[in-house]
Amino acid sequence: MRLHHVQISIPRGGEDDARRFYRAVLGSHEVTNPPSLVGRGGCCFRAFDGNVVTAELHLGVDDAFHPAEKAHPGLVLGTLIELEATVARIEHPGYELSWAERDTYEGYVRLHARDGLGNRVEVMTPTT
Repeated sequence: MRLHHVQISIPRGGEDDARRFYRAVLGSHEVTNPPSLVGRGGCCFRAFDGNVVTAELHLGVDDAFHPAEKAHPGLVLGTLIELEATVARIEHPGYELSWAERDTYEGYVRLHARDGLGNRVEVMTPTT
C-alpha cells in the first residue's frame, strides 16, 4: 500500500487562495483535475523529486467548509536550507506561522502554518 493523495477542504471559490499558498508559497505544481472531477471545483497539486511524485494534495470544495484546526498534511523537505527558504515564502505575504512545536517530533525540525483559508499545514525537515 502507498498513499496516493491527501484531500484538504476549501470553500467554494477558494481556489485562487489555495493556488497562492500551495503553488506560490510551497512551490508545488498545479495539475489538471481528472475530467470526472472538473465540475466539482477545487484544484490539485503535486511535488516532484525529478520525475517521481513525492506528494499530492487535492483541494476539494466543501460547501460546509470549516478550516482544519488539527488535521493536516505533513510535508517533508530535504534540508534545513529548503525549510528556511519556505519559511521566508510563508512569512513574506503574511501567512500564519508557528514554531511552537519546532523540536517536539524526534528527528525533525518543524513548523506549522495556515494556508490562506485557515487550514493547518506542517512543514518539516530531518535534523540529520
